[in-house]
Amino acid sequence: MINRRGKPAVGQDQDPDAKKLSKKSLKKLLGIFKYTLPYRTNFILGMIALLFSSSTLLAFPYFAGKLLDAAQGKTDWILKGINQITIGLILILLVQSIFSFLRIYLFARVSEKAIADVRYDLYKKLMLLPISFYDNNRVGELISRITSDVSMLKSAFTTTLAEFIRQILTLLIGTIAIIFITPKLSGFMFATFPFIVITAIIFGRFIRRLSKQTQDELATTNIIVEETLQAVRVVKAFTNEVFERNRYRKSLSSVISVALKAATYRGMFASFIIFGLFGGIVMVMWYGATLVQNGDISVGDLLSFVLYTTFIGGSIGGLSSIYGEIQAVVGATERVLEINNETVESGTEGKGNTPDFTQPLSFENVSFQYPSRKELAVLQDLSFSINPGEKVALIGQSGSGKSTITQLILRFYESTSGNILLGSENILGLDLYSYREEIGIVPQEVILFGGSIRENIAYGNTEASEEEINQAASKANALEFIETFPEGLNTIVGERGIKLSGGQKQRIAIARAILKDPKVLILDEATSSLDTESEILVQGALDKLMEGRTSLIIAHRLSTIRNADRIMVIEQGGLKESGTHQELMAKDDGQYSHLLKLQFEE
Repeated sequence: MINRRGKPAVGQDQDPDAKKLSKKSLKKLLGIFKYTLPYRTNFILGMIALLFSSSTLLAFPYFAGKLLDAAQGKTDWILKGINQITIGLILILLVQSIFSFLRIYLFARVSEKAIADVRYDLYKKLMLLPISFYDNNRVGELISRITSDVSMLKSAFTTTLAEFIRQILTLLIGTIAIIFITPKLSGFMFATFPFIVITAIIFGRFIRRLSKQTQDELATTNIIVEETLQAVRVVKAFTNEVFERNRYRKSLSSVISVALKAATYRGMFASFIIFGLFGGIVMVMWYGATLVQNGDISVGDLLSFVLYTTFIGGSIGGLSSIYGEIQAVVGATERVLEINNETVESGTEGKGNTPDFTQPLSFENVSFQYPSRKELAVLQDLSFSINPGEKVALIGQSGSGKSTITQLILRFYESTSGNILLGSENILGLDLYSYREEIGIVPQEVILFGGSIRENIAYGNTEASEEEINQAASKANALEFIETFPEGLNTIVGERGIKLSGGQKQRIAIARAILKDPKVLILDEATSSLDTESEILVQGALDKLMEGRTSLIIAHRLSTIRNADRIMVIEQGGLKESGTHQELMAKDDGQYSHLLKLQFEE
């Protein structure tokens, strides 16, 4: 996970491979295996298949050695002759193949179902987290957790665990076998190989660090691509294509520099492995040949030793790779569990009283600071009340706290101090879903999903009929432009509604709110970015939408709120003035009168 500057996000490693293993981290890794419990029968059968496939394969070198001895006339073993031993070898391979298939298939069943459960639980948790969580986490990072990190956990349920057990069995059984079959030759090998292995491990760790640096540099280049593609209109508007190309080329040069350094050391490491490892093998072969020549071991025992040491060498190399995989899985596990351990929104578990929107909605001495900017007071000791069915307008300079009031009403945040009441009930004690179900919002910046117009309107009520969707579109003054499209309601709006104009998106948002049929309506500068013609159409739709509903209107264009039942002027997080248009206009030195004069002068 990386932030905007290509550095690790807080609480995360630069690379999963860098995650050091500890008792605590391994405990977390084991904790993720709870997702396999519903499928424990398949998991246990897969483990049994793994044990049988590994054990039977390890009998192969022993049989192969006896086959060579039988070819030289030695028939003192339980199986007599070349044919019997060959049949035994074929049976070993057949049994091993069957159990290998069962292992792969059973573990795949467990992993696919368990990973689906992990993804669902993670997405479910993301849907329950408060807005403050999304203020502090980039969407790209969260998507990475539910895709890349969870995919990495998949290997923990299948490949990593199975390979770890298989390599351990191979190492233990193979070591015992060569000690039993050729004790002298085994002693010689154990005296020479540890030095080579330890040196290789130390060298390998250094190369992994260089590889991690390469990945970090590459991550920085990816951030440049992500940012420029997301803001490609800004790049082109400021004619910064050359600047961005040069920035990307410079970043790629850093990648090349680190990658070539890593490649140099990888080459040196490969040379050392070839010379040291194969040199050690030559020495062992020389000593083994000497023992055969002296009659201390048979040619068949030497072959068994060579095959077993091949298996052992492979398992040692495999364990080194698996160790890195476990580090990556532990890092992914911790990042997934970070989300699972987050606190969900209060009242999202069906707990709380049913809201009664026939009662007034009141702010009592409410103060608020955003969790990410606690040093800045947005609202200060704010008090007001909105009666059922009343149309109240909020005006004030940008940053005065108008939109914050609506976010507190929607319970996107909790007030720092003071109470927000529905009648005599604190809204925090109300069932969140039932509460939000009765609140509709038409924002200034409309966010549409990438599907059809029908799907976007129906988002206000997913169970609405075709007739209800058409009626909502008609009331929102949207049906006229929708019918001009060849596909009508089936027209795809594109990502975030990019294929539609601002006025068209606004009217779809209004249709969505109409279909929701809320008791409380929030209009957050719903017409501020529209041209005059579009504003007239949208304003007409808003007037229909506000009929019979408690409405809270945020507006910069004061001409759109003259008919509000009450206008509240918000200044520096507090209530400066309150009254009807006529009452506030009567105050020549009032803030509302001052703002109105400024707009007329523009």
